[in-house]
Amino acid sequence: MSIDFNQLRELLAAIAQTDITEFMLKSEEFELTVRKDPTRTSTASMELLPPTKTPPQPKTDVPVTPTAPEVSVPSPGYKKWLEITSPMVGTFYRAPAPGEPPFVEVGDKISLGGTVCIIEAMKLMNEIEAEISGTLMEITVENGQPVEFGQTLMRLDPN
Repeated sequence: MSIDFNQLRELLAAIAQTDITEFMLKSEEFELTVRKDPTRTSTASMELLPPTKTPPQPKTDVPVTPTAPEVSVPSPGYKKWLEITSPMVGTFYRAPAPGEPPFVEVGDKISLGGTVCIIEAMKLMNEIEAEISGTLMEITVENGQPVEFGQTLMRLDPN
């Protein structure tokens, strides 16, 4: 697999517009690691590995323009709400398939072990089950949006 400078620039621009804070791409020819910190200027490093598997070349830093993280403003009663968080990095989906109704809607009663969404990771669809029960008060992620490990997906009122 080879990647040219324009492809690298497009990839970095796409990553800069998401909430992804770390991205790693490896092949036999190179290794690319991008880490973002929204509080300061971030860098991406690309390490070219020779095909003979000799020691790696020195890393070249490529600046990445950080984007301001999107902040969800919860309602005033949020302090007693409990969060359902993403157990992995992937893409958030509210429904089992396009065109089908979502697993849950705001206002629904959620029971322990009920499926609330899907996180797609590496072409695998992972059903996310509620580890708490209550009334769904807020969905903090848009359908099809990338999510990170530990990111809040939904908030429940445990009532």
